[in-house]
Amino acid sequence: MDLKYSAAERSFREEVRDFVRENLPADIRAKVVGYQGLSKDDYVRWHKILAAKGWAVPHWPTEWGGTGWNITERYIYDEEFGLAGAPLLPPFGPNMCAAVLHRFGTPAQKQRFLPRIREGDDFWVQGYSEPGAGSDLAALKTRADRKGDHYVVTGQKIWTTLGHYGDWIFCLVRTDPNNPKKQEGISFLLIDMKTPGITVRPLYLVDEGHEVNEVFFDDVKVPVENLVFEENKGWTVAKYLLGHERLNTGRIGGSKRELAKLKKMAAETMYRGRPMIEDQRFKDRLSRVEIELMALEVTNMRFLDEMRRTGNIGPEVSMLKIRGTEIQQALTELTMQVAGPRAQLFKPVDYDGFDSYGGSLASRYFNYRKTSIYAGSNEIQRNIMSKMALGL
Repeated sequence: MDLKYSAAERSFREEVRDFVRENLPADIRAKVVGYQGLSKDDYVRWHKILAAKGWAVPHWPTEWGGTGWNITERYIYDEEFGLAGAPLLPPFGPNMCAAVLHRFGTPAQKQRFLPRIREGDDFWVQGYSEPGAGSDLAALKTRADRKGDHYVVTGQKIWTTLGHYGDWIFCLVRTDPNNPKKQEGISFLLIDMKTPGITVRPLYLVDEGHEVNEVFFDDVKVPVENLVFEENKGWTVAKYLLGHERLNTGRIGGSKRELAKLKKMAAETMYRGRPMIEDQRFKDRLSRVEIELMALEVTNMRFLDEMRRTGNIGPEVSMLKIRGTEIQQALTELTMQVAGPRAQLFKPVDYDGFDSYGGSLASRYFNYRKTSIYAGSNEIQRNIMSKMALGL
């Protein structure tokens, strides 16, 4: 794999950079770089802008609206968006549900759902975790009982990210509760969030934000044609999907943007009579994070190349989730250290002597504690790698 950029790739980078600069709404960018949550309208608005350009789903097959970019161009696209403060589209529809439909969906399911996902007409969310079934996902208990031409779903999902925005939710449900192997007897259903019997309740986290939810299903009727793949074979779908989810947790472009901001803060913040960036202990920690980010970038490109060549990724992809989230957390910790007392504020405040660096840093710091937990905790990721990749 050649890591040098060609003249054509450098030109493509400029094209992406120019597009983002000219088309990213200023209010959306301000929320991203200021660590403020985006509304559903913000996400949909940005999705529609990308769809009009033909860039909303660059990784899809070209026959379904993908761009046909090579692996390097896709990487440049993601990196430039992160550097510019452009929001990532929520992955649940374009990356996750779409990946499942491309691999396991029927022709009718593809025709029904993929165009609306591509155009941003439907906002998808993920129904996986339950009380008592988070990292141990196969312990889920939400039931789906077959009743003629539909399933009746009863149960609860928790930590449903952006569930209050959802038009549709893809869910893992238990269709054979009597199977002694908990990974078996699970199915993958697509559920319209407007169906009677669905209740969404907010969960407020330590950063005071509303990002995740509880979702309750009370005798919810789901047509049988919304079953993806085979009944009781949902675990096969789930394992495939988790690989795609973990491929998108590194967020390298965003980390590069935060690293550049951190360096600027440290250069402008005085500590014991000199800029903090000159403090040796701080420099050591900063250098370590920067080196780890560079290594993660190359590793991410290697996995993307593997996906291009083989259409699949091995269990080693867990290292992207582990290292990417640990780097994100390390950057928030260093930023808090540089900001000092200014970082204690949860919301931006305008008063004399206050600068923009301190705004919302505390809420971001606390919010990012989640990164080593979601998409399978980092402890679980290490177990996966030790067992599946190293054979321990």
